[in-house]
Amino acid sequence: MSKIKARKMSLEEAKQLGIDTWSRWECEPDTFDWEYPEQETAYVFEGDVIVTTQDEEVHITENMLVSFPKGLKCTWKVQKTIKKVYTFNFEV
Repeated sequence: MSKIKARKMSLEEAKQLGIDTWSRWECEPDTFDWEYPEQETAYVFEGDVIVTTQDEEVHITENMLVSFPKGLKCTWKVQKTIKKVYTFNFEV
C-alpha cells in the first residue's frame, strides 16, 4: 500500500493549489482510528498530530501538505488542536 506523503509548505504555496476552496476540519486533542475511503490531501494550518499505520508513524504539524492514500487504515493521536483544510483525489 502507498504511504503517507508529508512535506512543509508555506501558506502562499498552498493557496496556489486552491486550498481556499477545500473543506475545513478541526479536532481537539483526541485519539481515534480512521480509514480513508478516498485519497485525501490536506493542508494543516495549525496543530500537532501523530498518524500511525501498520507500516509507519508520521508526525504532522502546522504548514504541512499531507496526502493519505485511498484505503489507508490508521490511528490519529491529536496532541494539539488541529485545524486543516482537505480535498479528495488531489495528488501531490
